[in-house]
Amino acid sequence: MGTERQDRDDHADRERQDAVGARMRRFRKERGLTLRGLSTRSGLSIGFLSQVERGISSIGLTALNGVAAALDRGVAEFFDDEGTSDDHPPSVARLPSHFTLTRAETAATEYVSGRQTYRMLSARGAGLLLEPLLVHIAPGGRREDAYGHAGEEFAFVLEGELLYGVDGVEHRLYPGDSVHLRSTVPHTMYNDTDRVTTVVSVVTPRLF
Repeated sequence: MGTERQDRDDHADRERQDAVGARMRRFRKERGLTLRGLSTRSGLSIGFLSQVERGISSIGLTALNGVAAALDRGVAEFFDDEGTSDDHPPSVARLPSHFTLTRAETAATEYVSGRQTYRMLSARGAGLLLEPLLVHIAPGGRREDAYGHAGEEFAFVLEGELLYGVDGVEHRLYPGDSVHLRSTVPHTMYNDTDRVTTVVSVVTPRLF
């Protein structure tokens, strides 16, 4: 039974990778860009982008944000409707500029990219810069290339273990450990255990 469930999960992961990669390829071609051109704009390697487009590799949300910016697209456009909840956050126009309040019972928007599931922890706020997320990182998968981008990033491990690479050095994080860095420094994270790792992540600028 466990093997069957794992097979189903792996199949679902591949389908999601294929969907994100297919959209990336379509958006890139609509912009008239080659993989080399997208690589130059996004800061990601040609080989990695090619693997993402072919569904061989998944791409993290912050790296996908760089691709989205290079293609003049929103990150949410790379996910199909099944990757988000049916209830969308209130529009920015109806929110005060100085704070948001998100109740536990409010349906949260989720985005799934490969083996990582990102749950939005707050509603949109017109004058707010932080992007708080609850991230579930499934075991295995391909190690992503280290990637730098504008802003800051904070990660706090709630459950499991996480390998967090910063500027070429890997640090193993356990529950209660955290890392805070300028996101311009190349970084990457990977779950090399056999259980799901859960992390509270806060990044700037906002991704959605």
